[in-house]
Amino acid sequence: MPNTKIQANIVGWGHTPFGKLTGETIEGLIVSAAKEAIGHAGIDPRDIDAVWLGHFNSGMVPDAFCSSLIFGAHDALRFKPATRCENACASGSAALYAAMDAVQSGRIKVALVVGAEKMTGLDTAGVTRALSGASYQPEEADLSFPAIFAQFAKAYADRHGDPTEAMARIAVKNHRNALSNPLAHLRKEIDLEFCLTASDRNPVIAAPLKVTDCSLISDGAAAVIIAHPDVARGLERAIGFRAAEQVNDFLPMARKDLASFEGPRLAFERAYRAAGISVNDLDFAEVHDCFTIAELLSLEAMGLCQPGEAIQLVHEGQTERGGRLPVNLSGGLKAKGHPVGATGVSMHVIAARQLSGSAGDMQVSGASLGACFNMGGGAVANYVSILEPLKV
Repeated sequence: MPNTKIQANIVGWGHTPFGKLTGETIEGLIVSAAKEAIGHAGIDPRDIDAVWLGHFNSGMVPDAFCSSLIFGAHDALRFKPATRCENACASGSAALYAAMDAVQSGRIKVALVVGAEKMTGLDTAGVTRALSGASYQPEEADLSFPAIFAQFAKAYADRHGDPTEAMARIAVKNHRNALSNPLAHLRKEIDLEFCLTASDRNPVIAAPLKVTDCSLISDGAAAVIIAHPDVARGLERAIGFRAAEQVNDFLPMARKDLASFEGPRLAFERAYRAAGISVNDLDFAEVHDCFTIAELLSLEAMGLCQPGEAIQLVHEGQTERGGRLPVNLSGGLKAKGHPVGATGVSMHVIAARQLSGSAGDMQVSGASLGACFNMGGGAVANYVSILEPLKV
């Protein structure tokens, strides 16, 4: 029986292409995704009670106060409450959970949530500096995020053995999956040998991480309409939350075990308990592969295997399409793209499409239960959602 404890449903969604969208502004991305979500839900914009925006920014665009840019989607949104949420790479989920809480509380009935980021206006060095603001400045200010996740990879290798080949296999899988996602940033297959070999086209960024281990610098936006079940009953579709759990950990890396994702593991455990399920009940998962080592660690955090066993799990193809649990059928952050503020909302859109049977070439036949794991920083802000179809 469906768990109806969370009285908030996804009833419509929108998603721009991800990529280097030259000429597109942050405002244009926000408005485009919002308009699509409103139209898809079939709801009158006048019935939207409040809007939320997930947007990290950190100097990537000069627009530091953008929540009301959503009003450009329709004049009827004017004078609605508008709030921007920021939680590093989990800013999109932060906005979505805030909207969901407002609907659940009964304070509002319908919310519009947009996640967006315009990253390619800066060069790679500029984006690297902007993202590094999400680390612990007293100790980690000089570290890029590739350097931070390289430390996770080294800690994992010291405890469990070299994960390099498994990381390369994850990259190959996610690029292959992106071929089925028309909105993905990089729809290009890569082979294992290319990923394993450092070269001019695949240089080492922060050993052992190469370019093929790193997510993309992308522009893009995604949006959802969240409605109370009383409203959802009168609409065409409804995707429900069996669970929605947020777990935050310490910010300093020095206070965490880098060979495991302790915060994500706890978030998954709480989500499974709230949903009354286990990992074996899931039909698919979208997880935060900002770097390939992050997906590897996520497989252990979600309970697919014991600590140290993810290397074998990947080698056996258990997370491939048709495997035990398909992971990142969208291409993940690695190939779909990672416009930071958009990522958490995008994951929920991808899941909603799977559960409504509208995922096109990405579709898992008969999908009835899916998970989203969105992460901010080095396993600091961790959001796990378990979703199911209520009406499709």
